[in-house]
Amino acid sequence: MYALLELYARPMSCAEPVICIDEKSLQLIGHSRAPLPINSRNPEKVDYEYVRNGTTNLFVAVEPKAGRRTVSVTERRGKADFVAFVGDLLTRTYAKARCVHLVLDNLNIHFRKCFDDVLGKRAATKLLRRVQFHYTPKHASWLNMAEIEIGILSRQSLDRRIESRHRLQCEVDAWQQARNASQRTIEWTFTRQDADMKLGQHFVSKLAC
Repeated sequence: MYALLELYARPMSCAEPVICIDEKSLQLIGHSRAPLPINSRNPEKVDYEYVRNGTTNLFVAVEPKAGRRTVSVTERRGKADFVAFVGDLLTRTYAKARCVHLVLDNLNIHFRKCFDDVLGKRAATKLLRRVQFHYTPKHASWLNMAEIEIGILSRQSLDRRIESRHRLQCEVDAWQQARNASQRTIEWTFTRQDADMKLGQHFVSKLAC
């Protein structure tokens, strides 16, 4: 936790961007009957019955201090999908960075072995030569700022029925373009001192062991 908080406290650097990554599964839901449109007297009316159209996945990467985010809609959340998402970030969005710091939780697809499995060891080594992985402690994924960005995305763009991956992609593209254009940043205020004050009672001193 201390190492991650120290990373967040560093000033923004284009040469060494800090990028938080997380994912969200989403159920695609359509209307069983066409909604009644809004008018001057009544709000839109939606039937309580709905149609399930399967599930999909969102990969979200956010560079909090730069106000830049990248969202990808994929059919599944497998290691091949994750490797492809990270590979696109490294070879396109952050191709000029000297060192890329990736903040992740401990999901099984987030580890280097998955890159070796998908790409082969030589290709994985070449792709990750500029990458440093940083993992949140177990049961502390809230330290990953990508969760904050996913929460904002859910409230602003996903709080209604979305029936298809195409429609979802359109919604997500419009949302991320607007937020990137306005450079919406995340101001992280939880410091090591805050951690000591709030969580210190749960620490065990080495002298007490």
